[in-house]
Amino acid sequence: MSAPRPLSLADIIEALSGVRPAAAESLALSGAVHDSREAKAGSLFVALRGERVDGHDFVQAAFAAGALAALVERPLDGIATLDLRGGQPAPAGFAPSTPLCIVVDDALQALQQAARFWRRKLSSLRVIGITGSVGKTTTKELTADVLGQRYRTFKSVGNFNNEIGLPLSVLSITPDTERAVLEMGFYVIGEIALLADIAVPEVGVVTNVGTVHASRAGSQEAIYQGKAELVQSLGSDGIAILNYDDPFVKRMAQETKARVFFYGLDPAADLWADNIEGLGLDGVRFRLHYQGETLHVRIPLIGRHSVHTALRAAAVGVIEGMDWGAILSGLRMGNAQLRLMAVPGRNGSLLLDDTYNASPESTVAALNLLSELEGRKVAVLGDMLELGQYEEQGHRVVGNLAARVADLLVTVGPRAHIIAQTARSAGLQAAAVSEFEDTEGALAYLKSALTAGDVVLVKGSRGVHMDKIVPDLEERNER
Repeated sequence: MSAPRPLSLADIIEALSGVRPAAAESLALSGAVHDSREAKAGSLFVALRGERVDGHDFVQAAFAAGALAALVERPLDGIATLDLRGGQPAPAGFAPSTPLCIVVDDALQALQQAARFWRRKLSSLRVIGITGSVGKTTTKELTADVLGQRYRTFKSVGNFNNEIGLPLSVLSITPDTERAVLEMGFYVIGEIALLADIAVPEVGVVTNVGTVHASRAGSQEAIYQGKAELVQSLGSDGIAILNYDDPFVKRMAQETKARVFFYGLDPAADLWADNIEGLGLDGVRFRLHYQGETLHVRIPLIGRHSVHTALRAAAVGVIEGMDWGAILSGLRMGNAQLRLMAVPGRNGSLLLDDTYNASPESTVAALNLLSELEGRKVAVLGDMLELGQYEEQGHRVVGNLAARVADLLVTVGPRAHIIAQTARSAGLQAAAVSEFEDTEGALAYLKSALTAGDVVLVKGSRGVHMDKIVPDLEERNER
């Protein structure tokens, strides 16, 4: 079967009305955006209504930036219009003029329908869907690094992983793409089922099932049900790549018609690792085992938890028929280290900036990394939000580990008091624990407390504004 033509305005109109205007075939689209600041020549702008911003107010700005057409829910004065509300088809022989407003009942649903239509035209494309509570984005990046060694590979941008971001990503996939790696997020039951219906993954990768967002989902069991929608969407010819070490993810083998491929640290898994050696900021070393073959691997990703990330990406490479030379080349690229950064700090300290967000699982991983490094270990930990019924339990887990890892513990926020209290109860000296309600108090203390050789982990949910701490402690600001 020949590859489809590049995405055009004809595809969008056909997706939404069932009629394909021949006159729109030549109007090629460069992709879709919902932010007028990202519009460029050939864009399709999607005017979405938000709680504070209405995309319709920015349609003219998108056109000024070069957008070819816009999905809108009401006509705009002075702009050519194609009205598809109520399911009416495009008029026979319709010849669009540009810029064009395509008026629909619901712009978000129209975006999703257009992406669904385009994905099904990409008949030679294989999609790898990735979900999980922690590690989705890093896994997506490393998997794309691996697949890129052999295939023309697309990956979703940033964390475009929801009902808006994923269809925008799909509309950016070009017909010559052979593999697409798409991240799929979860907030409510049914969301991943919707994303999978749009993206039609042949391979589903699940990282773990944690407690992050439990305040919205209700329970870890509900999170399990939501994540399981990815493997439930796979057909009998699909592959579910599952974490053998996570009991929730392992259980998903019962939820899918697809072939199951397990990865983990247990020799019972299909692909497994042992002899793990954390090398601090120089990466991690381990042995990888598959079908009786053993490979010695070193990757630049930091932290022992990165072994699971590498296993996931390697598993996709194996499933997609790649040889070990190409897989290992992809693993060594190291482009996936997105969020945790090491920067020089005040008074000769080293700052580990992991302030993107925080959950018990990701904070435990960060503390394990801290334990591998030389120097006085300072853990600056803020509240972990959206844990619902697991809030106290999650903070206690972190407090117990902090007592074993940290020489100095600084907490920020009312929930983080639980971390401090638990750490003291677990044996950390009271003089080594300082508690603050906000980042200002923590900053004032840290500026005087840090000394040469200190390694300082800064971790907490964005809502606690932990990201304000590192810039004020960086060596360049001191100069």
